[in-house]
Amino acid sequence: MSGAADVLRVGNCSGFYGDRFRAMEEMLTGGALDVLTGDYLAELTMLILGRDRLKDPARGYAKTFLRQLETGLGLAKDRGVRIVANAGGLNPAGLADAVRELSERTGVPAAVAHVEGDDVMHRAPEGGWGEGVLTANAYLGGGGIAECLRAGADVVVTGRVTDAALVSGAAAAHFGWAADDWDALAGAVVAGHVLECGTQATGGNYAFFARENIDVTRPGFPVAEVARDGSAVITKHPGTGGAVTPGTVTAQLLYETAGARYAGPDVTARLDSVRLAQQGTDRVRVEGVRGEAPPPQLKVGLTRLGGWRNETTFVLTGLDIEAKAALVRRQMEAELDAGGRRPAEVTWSLARTDTPDAPVQEEASAMLRMVVRDPSEEAVGRAVSGAAVELALGSFPGFHVTAPPGKGSPYGVFEAAWEDAERVPHVAVLPDGRRTEIRAPHKTQALAPVEEPRLPEPLPGSYGPSRNVPLGTVAGARSGDKGGSANVGVWVRGDLGEDAWRWLAHSLTVDELRRLLPEVRGLPVTRHVLPNLRALNFVVDGLLGEGVASQARFDPQAKALGEWLRSRHTDIPEGLLP
Repeated sequence: MSGAADVLRVGNCSGFYGDRFRAMEEMLTGGALDVLTGDYLAELTMLILGRDRLKDPARGYAKTFLRQLETGLGLAKDRGVRIVANAGGLNPAGLADAVRELSERTGVPAAVAHVEGDDVMHRAPEGGWGEGVLTANAYLGGGGIAECLRAGADVVVTGRVTDAALVSGAAAAHFGWAADDWDALAGAVVAGHVLECGTQATGGNYAFFARENIDVTRPGFPVAEVARDGSAVITKHPGTGGAVTPGTVTAQLLYETAGARYAGPDVTARLDSVRLAQQGTDRVRVEGVRGEAPPPQLKVGLTRLGGWRNETTFVLTGLDIEAKAALVRRQMEAELDAGGRRPAEVTWSLARTDTPDAPVQEEASAMLRMVVRDPSEEAVGRAVSGAAVELALGSFPGFHVTAPPGKGSPYGVFEAAWEDAERVPHVAVLPDGRRTEIRAPHKTQALAPVEEPRLPEPLPGSYGPSRNVPLGTVAGARSGDKGGSANVGVWVRGDLGEDAWRWLAHSLTVDELRRLLPEVRGLPVTRHVLPNLRALNFVVDGLLGEGVASQARFDPQAKALGEWLRSRHTDIPEGLLP
């Protein structure tokens, strides 16, 4: 690789299937890189690709990546940049063949390799994973990527590897790390986790973008300058939008994680050991990461079609909102019961988006949402949504709905299973066609929670009386999904210092979270403390039902759960307030 021996420059150009199309070109032309990675897979993406594969067995990969390579392949070759992406999805061999065809067609010679073995559908019957499994993919590590790069690959495409493995595999190849170089591997995994969601590390979706005056109109994608010891500097290309600060990096570190042990196929990274430091404008150093042996089992993501769903949203305007909602609900329930056509599941939610004496009609309106689910497409079809429209002249005053009657749509479910790493093949298919088996780690360690760190001393009473203000006045948050669970990471504003952390650590308990977020009452909640980041991470089990594809709630991926939390009022000492 072209970088200096002690630094590997790794960029990212995709955080999900559907991210900014021009990002590959922008990253290849915007500054120096050695490796460009792209993350195209998510739990929902695997379901989408699974349905694609049902229609055509030759599909099952992210077609966007291939289109990006139309120009990106030549740019990468000219600049000596290698490309590593998990865009292979369910068909990495098919995507590798398509990249070779593109290479020949465009006249850009490229050595193409791929990684396979993650597809474990054949294990479904003996794994006891139930009926109707559409996709079953184990999360592989970076060993296959490293082997492909060592063999001279210009482009490496994979199936379901962990998102961070795109970076850690490239770094392991560059620096020649051994399988038990835990600290170095863990540092690269942390850098990979920061990069994996693209511009979320450079100010995108950042809680304090307005307060810190960060222009996120078009944020640049992130770059990690990975050192031989696994430490890294997170940055971005010069002149690009957004910002890289300890706050933006902290937000991404907390995204879709749980406790102090961040387990992966190659190494378990200790998030409680991460230290961040500003090293100049748009440069944040990530260091001190400790690693441990990985667990003996790999996570397996399972998707299946869960059934059919439909929804109707009634718009309730002006006065008597509650009475209007009760009337139309009574009418619809009677219709659903008539003729024995009631779907298996019917849920209602009333969002009071209306305001008194509103100058704009939309601001005077509330939304009543009815969602129906059933194993049968017919049970949730136009007969249900049509029944809602039939009420148009005989229901509440001002009756209207947000969309015309529609047919039902399929929804999916996601669940995680576990399989012994030694039973999952991990194969690097090199540019010359040779197949190399990647052995499972010889040393493993069962995953266990760490002993909760000692909390800082409580805040003294000298900070004066409290005021009831939004939590977001002093704390940032970022939230996301993992199967049916949601996580909310909360950290104190960087300019408020240790005393704000002392207040947060003692005040934002599980009970207080449940008070602030009534939707999580009755659900299991686990709090993890990360003192180095001055952060708390909460995991709420069951909030998302059977995963994002099941669309169990208004915000099905819990992306805005953290912002809801920040908007809720709590008592904060006046001495901490800006």
